[in-house]
Amino acid sequence: METAHITIFSGSSIIVKGLQNRLEDNHINCIIKDRVESARLGGFGELRSAIELLILKTDVEKAQPIVASYKKEINS
Repeated sequence: METAHITIFSGSSIIVKGLQNRLEDNHINCIIKDRVESARLGGFGELRSAIELLILKTDVEKAQPIVASYKKEINS
């Protein structure tokens, strides 16, 4: 069985970690793709907001309300 992940959110490390904690509290597994650290290790630069949070496509419906609430909270 093939698993497909999609990017549900991107931002700074602290903000992405906060959302990761909320999703995992709701039993939604996440993967963090840290392009900043990868770029540093490769010897070149990347934008600070290049950290992505990925989830399985099958969890999108369950995650969307959590992500929307989190975005509203961090933008207020």
